[in-house]
Amino acid sequence: MTVLVFGATGQVATELAQLPNTTCLSRDKADLSHPKACADAIRAHAPRAVINAAAYTAVDRAETEETLATIVNGESPAAMAATCADLGIPIIQISTDYVFDGTGTDPWSPDQPTNPLGAYGRSKLVGEEGVRASGATHAILRTSWVFSAFGANFVKTMLRLGAERDVLTIVADQTGGPTPARGIAAASHRMANHLIAHPGSSGTYHYAGAPDCSWADFARAIFDMAKIACTVTDIPTSAYPTPAVRPANSRLNCTSLTDTFGLSRPDWRTSLSETIKELEKTT
Repeated sequence: MTVLVFGATGQVATELAQLPNTTCLSRDKADLSHPKACADAIRAHAPRAVINAAAYTAVDRAETEETLATIVNGESPAAMAATCADLGIPIIQISTDYVFDGTGTDPWSPDQPTNPLGAYGRSKLVGEEGVRASGATHAILRTSWVFSAFGANFVKTMLRLGAERDVLTIVADQTGGPTPARGIAAASHRMANHLIAHPGSSGTYHYAGAPDCSWADFARAIFDMAKIACTVTDIPTSAYPTPAVRPANSRLNCTSLTDTFGLSRPDWRTSLSETIKELEKTT
């Protein structure tokens, strides 16, 4: 029996596909815009655990497609979890720092009140609530600022733009923990196996890279490691308006994850170096 992963081409799903005893479902095998199809896929594969690494992640577009985002990020995870409850297997639901409003400067703990600022965060919160209400053994794993050598992400965008321009203006008043997709994949797989033996560990957890930094400082680190001569100029969020409001404080308190699963925050600088080397091999 395998761990069944929803998602095949996203950053975390691509990393999960490299792990043993893992089956990843692409959209043509399980379309998250159809919750029943997701439930049916779980029954058909009869896995020992489920990891939902698929999501509607177009944060700005979600402002005009909230209904679709809510089906994909909310109703389908709820249907997955209900099926897992029926089958007596655990589910890992990957969630986001966007369920918080980003106020203050202290790291957000898993049990703090949520207050999403936009449609994407609201849709992910619906998914969290559906998983909890299902009665399934579960772990909701909130993470932030995901990067890898795959898919679209900040690191790849900076490498492209930095090679084209001498100066970039980057937001400096949003702070969080850049998180390697490979680390999220390994953590979620480990958590799934732990929950099989220890269902009492069900709950909500945070996993984010360390140390916390701003987007501007993250960009500087990218250029430094890639040896790109591009200067970063700090700007406030107000100078770079987007359809969706981003949380200013995305710091996540990951203490309970360490206490329960023995998983520590990964150093994103090490993972960034590895990612850049991977990307250099493909260019």
